[in-house]
Amino acid sequence: GFTAVGSEIFEFVQANDSFRLRLTTMGRVLSGNPSDMSEMGKLARPFQLSVWAMAGVLGTDTIAKDEAVVLVEEGDRYRLEVFGPSPDGKQLLRRLLWFERDTLLVVREDRLTESGSVEATIQYEDFRPIGQVEGTSSAGDGRLLRPFKIILEDGKGQGSVQVTFHEMVPNQPLAATDLPQVSLR
Repeated sequence: GFTAVGSEIFEFVQANDSFRLRLTTMGRVLSGNPSDMSEMGKLARPFQLSVWAMAGVLGTDTIAKDEAVVLVEEGDRYRLEVFGPSPDGKQLLRRLLWFERDTLLVVREDRLTESGSVEATIQYEDFRPIGQVEGTSSAGDGRLLRPFKIILEDGKGQGSVQVTFHEMVPNQPLAATDLPQVSLR
């Protein structure tokens, strides 16, 4: 994250089930599993909201093996209800995802608590094509569509996050020849 004049505020890296957050202005580095943010203290909630907001650019969380889904038609959109196991084994509604019918792009996501109340609402807007990708996509011409505006409202009323991109440049694809070769003996 950067200020309006380009100074770095933080660096966030997430891979699989771990993260690393470097807070440049505070001189701190935090790392761990997103589900256990106790080390982060007051930063835990804003950090979690930011991770959820950025998921729309990186790709909405996949459906886990222990989750079930129900697809519902709702007006001019589809709504996907995602159910996951609770600690006592019951299936609880965890997330609601709304898709545009014509593009099948996720335009809204509600994250729910175990009691069923809305923990956060994320809206994805201003979809634009980026990069050149082999195969087909929602753009129909081989380019990925990504939201350039993401708005997240905290269901607990503790704040909001708005992310607006001016430009997105995807990483260049790597070929096997670009990677170092490892010899197994």
